[in-house]
Amino acid sequence: MSRLDDLNIDAPAERGVEGIWPGADLCVEASPRPATYIEGIERPRAVAFVWARFSSRHIARCTACARRLADRFEVYGIELVGADGTTDIPSHGRGLGLKKVTLFPGEAPGDIGALRGARRIVESCQRIGASHVFLGDYDCPAIFLSAMALRLLRRRVVVMQHANVHSQRRRLSTALWKSLLYLPCNAALAAGPQTHAHLRFLGFSDERIFLGSETVSVERVRRLAGVEPAPYGVPHPERHITVATDSFGDGGLTLVLEAYAASLAAQQRRHPVRALHLVGPAALEPSVRAKVAALRLDHVRFRAQLDEAAMAGLLGSTLALVLPKIEEHHGLLVNQALAMGVPVLLADDWGARDLLVRSGVNGYVFERDNAAGLAHFLALLDRDEAEWARLVLGARRFLASADTPNFVGAVEAALDRCA
Repeated sequence: MSRLDDLNIDAPAERGVEGIWPGADLCVEASPRPATYIEGIERPRAVAFVWARFSSRHIARCTACARRLADRFEVYGIELVGADGTTDIPSHGRGLGLKKVTLFPGEAPGDIGALRGARRIVESCQRIGASHVFLGDYDCPAIFLSAMALRLLRRRVVVMQHANVHSQRRRLSTALWKSLLYLPCNAALAAGPQTHAHLRFLGFSDERIFLGSETVSVERVRRLAGVEPAPYGVPHPERHITVATDSFGDGGLTLVLEAYAASLAAQQRRHPVRALHLVGPAALEPSVRAKVAALRLDHVRFRAQLDEAAMAGLLGSTLALVLPKIEEHHGLLVNQALAMGVPVLLADDWGARDLLVRSGVNGYVFERDNAAGLAHFLALLDRDEAEWARLVLGARRFLASADTPNFVGAVEAALDRCA
């Protein structure tokens, strides 16, 4: 008997069915009953993954866990609010055992309230019998408060963290009280070595930290791109440069534009000028357009922030992905670029650098004030196809760390630790 049967409802096959408990929106994709399950014997325990709002990457991680853990746990995904209409969410794990619950369908995150949200999270975890609860978006007050209550109820609580020590250096004075916020957590999933260091600083021991909290589905990115990953697909001379930022300030774009201009001036062209596609908030356009005009750059293409499918398609024809924003926590664009075999040029404080990028292996790392160095890297990749292909092949070494199974492995390790 499924835990849904305990609630005396029919398990719906489509999203948006009311009735699991007041106010909740349930999507159930039932999997075949594991062969090791025998009627009348103790049911599998439940694991819950909680985020403020699910995206396609959360679905991919949870369905992968449901596959791997089918003979040990029932897997639930719990979100506070549903998709806002801008996130492309695929099939909710059809046939893979994930049961997804939206606690406040149709409501805005700011309208929920910390205590109300925390109470609903805790009630949900109790109803499904969750023995282990993995919490993302820990800076959300409702999720943090639920961690305290769940620990008091003797649940095993695991935080999924992507902040890094560099991003916290201006707030070291708050470290003592912030470390208290993590006392309810039995273990932590970290995005990479920098996040690991940050968690150690906050009081976690090494044996309670497991790498792998930030992943994407490599297969999904490639399918959305619609082309083969580099070095196949689009030929080297026809590829453009992609620059991406989600910052509403300059975000390092001035340095990138100056480097791009310098790289063009230093080259003797053997093929048409490579366009530079700039992906970022529309609010950036006036100031950045002025800089583009001042540098007389005729091949900059402005792109609004793209959804997952559009970004995958853009990466499918990209020579290199440039990420100038300083002090990014992790940056899943790095994972997506690796999925498409694209070399990554990123600022030295990016959280994903230590785990997913090695300078001279699958990309280059540049300093925040070194336009000349970035110009050299851009010119090198533009003219030297053999060097570009070498970095493309180097990206394959990091695919396993970027892909969803790495998240599943970290979850399994945390479950074993908290058994």
